[in-house]
Amino acid sequence: TISKNVTSIGDCIFEACSSLTSVIIPDNVTSIGNSAFYSCENLTNVTMPDSVTNIGSWAFESCTSLTDVTIPDSVTSIGYGAFTDCKSLTSVIIPDSVTSIEGSAFEGCTSLTSVMIPDSVTSIEYDTFGWCTNLTTITIPDSVTSIGNDAFEYCTGLTDVTIPDSVTSIGDWAFESCASLTGITIPDSVTSIGDSAFYRCTGLTSVIIPD
Repeated sequence: TISKNVTSIGDCIFEACSSLTSVIIPDNVTSIGNSAFYSCENLTNVTMPDSVTNIGSWAFESCTSLTDVTIPDSVTSIGYGAFTDCKSLTSVIIPDSVTSIEGSAFEGCTSLTSVMIPDSVTSIEYDTFGWCTNLTTITIPDSVTSIGNDAFEYCTGLTDVTIPDSVTSIGDWAFESCASLTGITIPDSVTSIGDSAFYRCTGLTSVIIPD
């Protein structure tokens, strides 16, 4: 039980507390520190209040029993690797308040099946959804201008992706080994496609490249 007087949860504070199963974060907390719950292997439930604005880097990395997360409307940034290797995470709701999702935020979330990125996000960073092998659909909003290196690498279950007209660059290895992708339309706005962007997309039968 965390006191209501607490306003921030520091770095590494509950790291590797492997028997911890549930956490209720009180209303006054505004930030969750780096690696705050790193490797809490039996953590299944986290309740975050509307006061939280920042989820730190690696905050919930390797919380392998965490099944679902509701990120409150107050959160503006999700740190690097915040939910990396949360292998039981099946769903995540990212609110419109989020403007920044840093690299590897959901890397290795192998049970995640679908993600909707809010209109407030302008770029998909390095390896954000890499190795999400059960991810079948992804909605990229019109606000996104760049898809970073390795952003969706080894998303082997991804069958459909629509790249909006706002995107100007697709990074290196962005869709590497997305073996279930059958077709891709690259919009007129794209001016650069990185090295090996669609490497090992063995199911790809059609590609439309703009003028």
